[in-house]
Amino acid sequence: MTGLIVGKFDPPHRGHAMLIDVARSLVDRLIIQLWDYPEQQTPAALRARWMREIHPDVDVRIVADDPTVASADMVAQANHARRFLDDARVDVLFSSETYGEALARELGARHYIVDRDRRFVPITGTAVRRNPLAHLEWLEPVVRAHFVKRVAVVGAESTGKSTLCSRLAERYQTTCVGEYGRDYTFVKLEAGALGRWSADEFVHIAWEQQRQEDEAARHANKVLLCDTDAFATEIWHERYLEQPPVWTAPPSKIALYLVPFPDVPFVADEIRDGEHLRYWMYERFLEELTKRERRYVVLEGDYAERDAQAIAAIDELLLPNA
Repeated sequence: MTGLIVGKFDPPHRGHAMLIDVARSLVDRLIIQLWDYPEQQTPAALRARWMREIHPDVDVRIVADDPTVASADMVAQANHARRFLDDARVDVLFSSETYGEALARELGARHYIVDRDRRFVPITGTAVRRNPLAHLEWLEPVVRAHFVKRVAVVGAESTGKSTLCSRLAERYQTTCVGEYGRDYTFVKLEAGALGRWSADEFVHIAWEQQRQEDEAARHANKVLLCDTDAFATEIWHERYLEQPPVWTAPPSKIALYLVPFPDVPFVADEIRDGEHLRYWMYERFLEELTKRERRYVVLEGDYAERDAQAIAAIDELLLPNA
């Protein structure tokens, strides 16, 4: 027996998941037609990828919108749906909407309605689109990661970046992604290889930093604090190998960069050796962030003042429609 669900899933939420789970338990095969429509907030290809991760045993198909088909014309809607069924016969149409009865009838299928009144999962796609951060609890981790605002603290050595990142994560009751490059450098130190670098190592650091950031974003609370990011690894490559990288870091997903001004005391440790390069690194970060048209805020003053500046910038970022 074959089931069908038709919808936008823009974005997929736990109400959709309930509908799909119920349907999947009742049929041998479930097809989802995900609409690619002009007003979409999230690209159809991305929504389909999310759906396939959340529901790996479901056949997810992207359906191109036909502007000549009126939403209330169930005959035309049914004919359009058939174009994307590859001659599959639909036995049951599952929905949470009243129009499902008419669409099922035109498809020659039975209609099965699930939680029409949103009593079990009180959320709608419209509500999520209006303010995603206010409804994160209704989103699966892979979808949640897309909407969480990512903030990275970048800049020169020994400017309080890690401490600031931890304090901000505590304030916003969220996660702080650590600096993988620093952990990697300590491994080199223990191996007696400190100071000897290759471009391949920076490529590895950049992609692993991005992987850890993406994983942490799935569980963050509205904002994810990042103690550096993959883009920053390009600057560190230039600093240690004395030439710009020929490789490119993963595309940045950071919504806001915080860049501390390097006028605080330098605190040396086993791997820090760049006190004389702090202003050069600071300027390179600002130069590249400006060139790439990334949003950033320079933090100045004492540590309390820097905290206040960072908090003000993040609070603004978290405003609806910011």
